[in-house]
Amino acid sequence: MTTPNFLPTARRTLLALGAALLLSPAHAWTDKPVRIVVPAPPGGTMDVAARIVAEALAREIHQPVIVDNKPGAGGAIGVQALRAAPPNGQTLMFTASNVLTEIPLVMKGSFDPLVDVKPVAFVARGTMVLVGTPGLPKDLKGLVAQLKSQPGKLSFASYSAGTSSHYAGVIFNQKAGLDLQHVPFPGSPPALVQVMAGTIPIMFDGLSTSRAMVAAGKLQVYGVAAKARSPQLPDVPTLAEQGYPELDFSNWVGLVAAGNVPAELMGKIHAAVLRAAAQPRVREQLVANGFDLVEDLEPEQMAQSVRAEYQRNAGIVKAFDIRLNQ
Repeated sequence: MTTPNFLPTARRTLLALGAALLLSPAHAWTDKPVRIVVPAPPGGTMDVAARIVAEALAREIHQPVIVDNKPGAGGAIGVQALRAAPPNGQTLMFTASNVLTEIPLVMKGSFDPLVDVKPVAFVARGTMVLVGTPGLPKDLKGLVAQLKSQPGKLSFASYSAGTSSHYAGVIFNQKAGLDLQHVPFPGSPPALVQVMAGTIPIMFDGLSTSRAMVAAGKLQVYGVAAKARSPQLPDVPTLAEQGYPELDFSNWVGLVAAGNVPAELMGKIHAAVLRAAAQPRVREQLVANGFDLVEDLEPEQMAQSVRAEYQRNAGIVKAFDIRLNQ
């Protein structure tokens, strides 16, 4: 009489656990809390997006995900906190691309944005738009004509010197044949107050911060500074459609890791973040906060994108001699 060949209980348990781990790369990544550094203060656009993603990621990996705000020094303080942590994937940073591809070009920092950090996942994109005071002409051609009528007397605002808001302004100034002075502000809100009041006529701003004011009629929008129209403003033409193809600026937001995190671990984190970001609730919240959704890119593709954006911006900074004190 033959007897059934049962595996010992302990061995069966180990095999089942191993299979579960292989089938669940998110759980294989970590069984501990995850810290997400945000190089911006609480309540801002970047922080809001970070908390949307952190909440979804916590659901995905069944672990607490803690948002740790580290503002200051153009993002360098946040990057320093990221790099100081062990390269085990327990500490990530949620950032906008300007922290890596704009600010380091005009502010001397303690890190190399192309070496010391690497992208994990792009989550969304903040499209840039040209907005103006409500009393100005309604179309771009009329706006340019009015701005030209007062050479040297008018200005354009930006949310900081050395950012794409500044880059777009100087390029538009040149290509449209204008003579506008640049007035930088510490962020979008104070700059938009001046534009809405008519003190400064125009500004290039992220749609995520200006959309509510455009919808309320407190600002008018002249064009989208991107290759394609924004799904959130489908009736607003791009500036390229209106004769300014050079005005193509937008910032992605997403997660990055320290440059010394192993590639295999990066792949597991990348997969978990993408699953979290694909949740319908997350997508709805990001769109509601003025972001456009993005296609999935592999880590190497993202690294190439960051490098290309950095090099393009470096050319603009050199061509227009852009400095922080401008």
